[in-house]
Order: sequence, then structure tokens, then C-alpha cells
Amino acid sequence: MKPPKRLQPLVDEGLIDTVVRQLMSGKEAEVYVVRCGDETLCAKIYKEATHRSFRQAVDYTENRKVKNSRQARAMAKGTRFGREAQEAAWQSAEVDALYRLAAAGVRVPRPHNFHEGVLLMELVADADGDAAPRLNDSVFTPDEARAHHATLIREVVRMLCAGVVHGDLSEFNILLAEDGPVIIDLPQAVDAAGNNHAQRMLLRDVENLRHFFGQTAPELLRTDYGHEIWALYQRGVLSVETALTGQFEHEAGAVDLGGVLREIDDARDEEAARRLRLQAGG
Repeated sequence: MKPPKRLQPLVDEGLIDTVVRQLMSGKEAEVYVVRCGDETLCAKIYKEATHRSFRQAVDYTENRKVKNSRQARAMAKGTRFGREAQEAAWQSAEVDALYRLAAAGVRVPRPHNFHEGVLLMELVADADGDAAPRLNDSVFTPDEARAHHATLIREVVRMLCAGVVHGDLSEFNILLAEDGPVIIDLPQAVDAAGNNHAQRMLLRDVENLRHFFGQTAPELLRTDYGHEIWALYQRGVLSVETALTGQFEHEAGAVDLGGVLREIDDARDEEAARRLRLQAGG
């Protein structure tokens, strides 16, 4: 096919030989299957993410570094330059997270290059060599659900040990490759130690996994891996070899009403986003 305008510079630079087809078009990005020599890769073209609320953007970008104070002031004021700087920071966050997590052995697409707002990365494939489906498009037996859940909980731990929380992990951004689940879509990834919302985001990530796989394997609904993982992390004893039980005893104490209300807001936002995804074709 004729290369889209945003991919033409990569063709000119010799980073892409041919564009095979469009794989996905969403609100955040368009993804194309491309050929680079003997390799078949994905090219992710970022769009301006105007659908994110200001509150969500602040939560995710807290403590992220920008190049200079002028950028920081512009981002805070919401000027055009500031929005462009914020979008560039949002894109580079995914690139940085992919390289960091791939180096840590996390099951993410292997990044190849980032050029003018286009991320070149591994094409996650199924057993037939085709683009792997998302979890929400797949059907599992109870045993498969338990196995995939266990794999993904281990990947959440591996990510946290690398200092990263996904921040938006769900069945919509996990692909089912030939050898198991692969985690994608990381522009909202946060630094576990530097973001005050990291704990809440990790708990939500784990809750999404519990809810999704618990529909097929109901016993998973009785687990509490999120609080167990975070407690071990806070104590400095979490490692990729840590044996987890899925159980956690909560201490009695005052209720954080603000936190509860925030969780309700997050759940409402997530359900709205989920419905939009389904209306867009799953």
C-alpha cells in the first residue's frame, strides 16, 4: 500500500521498506504492519491524545522530567507549545518504558526505533504468524484463564521490580501471542517510586486482571494480589522470585474517603472508555 504521510520519512530514511497494511486505528494511535528487510514489524503513529482528561494527565505525568523550565511552564499553562511538549513527553514515556521493560525481561513488544512520532516495534504474532488478538477477543477455558492470570501477575511483579507501573492494564491492551500474553500500550506508564498515584494504579491494574479472568475462573475473584504485591514492594522484599499467595490481611483503620471517591471516579471513567472501545469494534 502507499505509505501514509507520517510513515514516508521513515521510508525515505530507509527505516521502513514497505507498508503492508493498517492493523489498527484508535483515538491514541494508528498502527501499521511494515516490512524492514527480512523483518515484519509494527509502526505506531501517535495521534494527539485530546480525549484524556486533565486530571488523568496530571496523575500519569506527575514527576515526569521535561527538558527545561520553559516547557514545564508552558505545560502547566496549557499553551499550544505546552500541549505539544506534553504530547512529546507522553510518547517518549512509552518508548522509554518499552526499552526499560524489555531489558528487564518483561513480556512487551521489543522496540526497534522511534523517529518523528512513530514507534517501530516487534509485531506480536499468533501461532499462524498473524497479528495476535487482544485478550478481550479471546475465549478461555478455566485452566487457561488461571494460567494466563498467573503469567500476568508475574509480569506485573517484574514490571514493578523494574520500577514501572503500567497504569492502564486490562484485557484491551494485552495481546495473546503464540507463547502467551504480551503487554502493550504503555504511554501512561508511571515511575513506581516517583509517582504518588502508583499504588492506586497498580491496584487497579491487578483488579482489572482479577475481574476479567475471574469471569471464567471465579475463584480468582477471592484473591488480593494487588495489596500483597504492593506491601512486599514497600517493605523492599519484592523480587521476581517472590512466592505470592494471593491473600492479604487488611489492617483496621480510618477510611480514606477521598481515595474511595477517586476510585469511584476512575471506575466510572474506565467503564466509559470500555464502552467506547466496544462501540469502536472491540
